Amino acid sequence: MTVLQAVGGSGVTGEERAVFADFVAVRGQALQRTAFLLTGDWALAEDLVQTALARTYPRWDRIVRDDPEAYVRRVLVNTWASWWRRRWRGEVPTGELPEHPACDEYAGSDRRAAVQTALSRLPRRQRAIVVLRYHEDMTETQVAHALGISVGTVKSQTSKALTKLRGDAALTGYGTTVATGGE
Repeated sequence: MTVLQAVGGSGVTGEERAVFADFVAVRGQALQRTAFLLTGDWALAEDLVQTALARTYPRWDRIVRDDPEAYVRRVLVNTWASWWRRRWRGEVPTGELPEHPACDEYAGSDRRAAVQTALSRLPRRQRAIVVLRYHEDMTETQVAHALGISVGTVKSQTSKALTKLRGDAALTGYGTTVATGGE
């Protein structure tokens, strides 16, 4: 079911419906990627994007006049935060440790999984700031506006998040090396 079908009875005009459909067509994948980085699960990310779009659609006539992407992104992050607060985050024990092959053909996948694991360990606000700042390539001011916090909070939370990520065991061995002179 599409967003337009899910909220069919709202008071949005045909022209606004077309603008909304164009917005979803153009920005839908970017919103999906952002949602995946927040949730860590593609199916849950799809649900999150669908929910965020369904919540913004009835107000589209007002949203489209300002900055619709920022508004939808904020609804996306706030919806994820409310889902996150309700979800149990217990540990799942395992009896066996995985073996590591000598030659890893899937190093790129492992690297993405390591980043996702490290991101999932960050507190909710820090994770949202890192995703918006570095994945969405937003400025500190844009992130502050999107989350309704001060620029100073964005800076301090970014610093704390990056410190945690640098020390996260999941990212050990994935840092970049700096070339020394003379090479």
